[in-house]
Amino acid sequence: MFSANTYQSRRDRLKKDLKSGLLLFLGNNEVGMNYAGNTYHFRQDSNFLYFFGIDKPGLAAAIDIESGREILFGDELSMEDIVWTGAMPSLKDLAGQVGVREVLPFRRLLPFVKRARKDGQAVHFLPPYRHDNMLWLKDALNISAPKQKGAASEAFIRAVVAQRAHKTAEEIVEMERAVNISGAMHVAAMKAAREGMIEAELAGLVEGIAVGGGGHLSYGIILSVYGQILHNHYHGNTLRKGQLVLGDFGAETAMHYAGDITRTFPVTSKFTTKQREIYEIVLDAEVSAIQSLRPGLTYQSVHLATARRMAEGLKAIGLMQGDLDEAVAQGAHALFFPHGLGHMMGLDVHDMEDLGEKYVGYSDGVQRSTQFGTAYLRLARELEPGFVLTVEPGIYFIPELIDQWRRKKKFTEFINYPALKKYRDFGGIRVEDNVLITDTGHRVLGEPIPKTVEEVERLR
Repeated sequence: MFSANTYQSRRDRLKKDLKSGLLLFLGNNEVGMNYAGNTYHFRQDSNFLYFFGIDKPGLAAAIDIESGREILFGDELSMEDIVWTGAMPSLKDLAGQVGVREVLPFRRLLPFVKRARKDGQAVHFLPPYRHDNMLWLKDALNISAPKQKGAASEAFIRAVVAQRAHKTAEEIVEMERAVNISGAMHVAAMKAAREGMIEAELAGLVEGIAVGGGGHLSYGIILSVYGQILHNHYHGNTLRKGQLVLGDFGAETAMHYAGDITRTFPVTSKFTTKQREIYEIVLDAEVSAIQSLRPGLTYQSVHLATARRMAEGLKAIGLMQGDLDEAVAQGAHALFFPHGLGHMMGLDVHDMEDLGEKYVGYSDGVQRSTQFGTAYLRLARELEPGFVLTVEPGIYFIPELIDQWRRKKKFTEFINYPALKKYRDFGGIRVEDNVLITDTGHRVLGEPIPKTVEEVERLR
């Protein structure tokens, strides 16, 4: 936990921003994996963590802005619980550590919220994503589950995003810890990989490092010789000579701040000429994008400039052609780069995605594109000091997408389809780092993680 003053200051700002009403925070519960006693790894709700800091299941909290009451709802452990879990700090003690004085049994939450509604008080809640919380909200507020996301308080969402989007110095310390553990995971994978290994052996290695770092994975491991599959969580392939391994994975600290790093390396000790050409295009684009970052710049403009830079590299090796400004404007580059350049990071690897990307990554002045590829950009708004974001360009050769576009004769003036035949089994390359926007520019978080061709080949 941070200090009680940190959590109290965050809640005080919420009260000031919202001015009136009841603010409801639903923590997460244990979820049975195949029966109630065999649970999935517990992960507390990030908004609950941010404002109340207690990393335990079965909790909720409320802030009554008019009266100033801040209440933690939950149940103390019974002796039967203690037999299985051991002695734990009391809820009263935990509440005291985050500056909350009032603790009530969880059963008191439902009548408390219903009484507030009956008294005409506005009940502000955030969009739920767990079905047990949806069922609870239905009982409490008489709003069916399908309508709850739309009924969530926009004022509450905006107030939360306004705070969580700007990382404080103590949060940056946690995030750098996460990035450094993530870096150790990637270096270990690059050192250990050998022809004939199964991807799962490397996945197990890096997950062990994340857990050994005191936390867990910040998201499901992407580690595959088929890097053209963007979210490939299958780890059953064998590493073969001539292939590339794309690893996109990161650690979450004990306080749940995330790292999100991607590296790509050859199964053999060196890149082939063809692999090196594509890798250098991606790395150049990533470094150039990072160097450009500063407050006031829209990330949408950085995304498009990065797409243009990679298109230049692809044209230089004969895979793209024609007017590249027009090619990017029309979206032809998305055959090779079909995702966004990056997203916000913090307590969530896609920070605050549960609250809605239109509040987190977009603004009144920057609207989401409808164009294939650019439409997947999660962060487009103007950058501000305190933002932490990913920079993760990539080039991929997706046979199914290439075949579809070729059949439709799509962008034939910009794409050299005959030349692509030699790249059908290439896979994909992505390089990713995590960057803090500062008052005057930017800073890459954590210790440097090998990424030049020479550094990667030295590790291999």
